[in-house]
Amino acid sequence: MCLARRRVVGEDDPMGLCIPARLDAATLGQTVNERDAGDLEQARRVVAAQFGLASWDALHAEVERRAILNARDVAAAEARIAADRSWATADLTGWCDHPHGVAPVTYMAMLRFDARRLGLAGPLEGTGEMARVLLADGAPVNGNPGERETPLMTAASYGDAEVARVLIDGRADLDALAAPDAGGVPGGSALLHAAVFGMTEVLDVLLLDAGARIRSITEAAAAGDITGWPITAADVEERVRALIMAADHQRLRVIEELLDVGTPIDGIDPVWGRHPLRVAAQCGRSASVRLLLERGADPTLRDGEGRSALNLCHGERRHLSGPGHDEVAAMLSAAARSTY
Repeated sequence: MCLARRRVVGEDDPMGLCIPARLDAATLGQTVNERDAGDLEQARRVVAAQFGLASWDALHAEVERRAILNARDVAAAEARIAADRSWATADLTGWCDHPHGVAPVTYMAMLRFDARRLGLAGPLEGTGEMARVLLADGAPVNGNPGERETPLMTAASYGDAEVARVLIDGRADLDALAAPDAGGVPGGSALLHAAVFGMTEVLDVLLLDAGARIRSITEAAAAGDITGWPITAADVEERVRALIMAADHQRLRVIEELLDVGTPIDGIDPVWGRHPLRVAAQCGRSASVRLLLERGADPTLRDGEGRSALNLCHGERRHLSGPGHDEVAAMLSAAARSTY
């Protein structure tokens, strides 16, 4: 198999291998066999060192731990934790897709979203139950000190409502804010993470189950109710951002309210570079696309990379999977033809 490469710690260190996302115990053994020149233990030590682990046992345990998490095998996890409680808390390290390490509970929050690249299929049930086991055995519900975002923020941005509920049950801090240099939504709450990344189910869990605080008209629009917010007093940029949020989460009444006070239907958010129709199309929000087209949105407008709303609802450009994309594509195709 092809092994990706990374720098190990220290500028003068030799190149080392990082662990491929789909490496399993069988492939790991094959890697050793290919290198074995009559000294199995030496071959194992060399392979472990290349992957940045201190020993073959450490490498094998790391690969096994990830396999157990991927399988959501609660019984196996509990057995490993009974033998070593750090199994539930220590970062998964050395992996190509998480080169800086990732805590097990955070890994579970990302699992469903990352399923395709991990080679996992099916509904992936049980992420929440595995998260519950990890929390019960010492995983910090708000993450380790110094982390840029909490596990709840990760669950919100990756769209796992099951894990989000478990974290909320574990008394996760709903008011925590990401670090100013966080990679997802700098300075944002879990609610804003769910709003920005289009994770409506998690957004509703945070609002309806947990009563998360709404801090701005943008978040209110994503939540579906801007009653009491000073819409006409808000600047155009803020209203455009709110319109984009409403379109992304199919809050149709909010879309109408914002357009009725003159919010530009084809406005661009200067912070995120997003556009109402293109965002709705990319996420397969058919009801939002229909309403925006009825209200005069231009389906031919393109982003900085030359992509139209129709381009963004096809293939790998889709942000979320779901049945809405085909309906969106049909509407946009018809709308584009009518403009010529």
